[in-house]
Amino acid sequence: MAASSSAVSGLAGSALASRPAFSTGFVRGVRVSARNPLMTRNLERNGRITCMTFPRDWLRKDLSVIGFGLIGWIAPSSIPAINGNSLTGLFFSSIGEELAHFPTPPPLTSQFWLWLVTWHLGLFISLTFGQIGFKGRTEDYFEK
Repeated sequence: MAASSSAVSGLAGSALASRPAFSTGFVRGVRVSARNPLMTRNLERNGRITCMTFPRDWLRKDLSVIGFGLIGWIAPSSIPAINGNSLTGLFFSSIGEELAHFPTPPPLTSQFWLWLVTWHLGLFISLTFGQIGFKGRTEDYFEK
């Protein structure tokens, strides 16, 4: 369906003399030339390709949220509530036990996986709520 005005002679031959123009049977008389979509104007700023509708700082990260969120999770997870042990203590001790036989990975029945998933799930929930609360307060989201 697509016709080209120049012939391609293969890998060993010469390159195309000019850009091929494509035509289609759906729209007669319209010739469209192939072009690189990344070379359009107004797409590149400071050597970077940007999208005009997506905000550049979408994460709006703040290191104080990460610091307070980490402290806010380590403090309650260090309370000895599981048979006299804390979740952080159990997780870190299971890391040490698994590193004792390092080249061999921990088996699926190991308590390490339970402590790993539980500790990190709590950390990520704490960081998420910290980000929501901190940014909501700085942007007056909770004001009436």
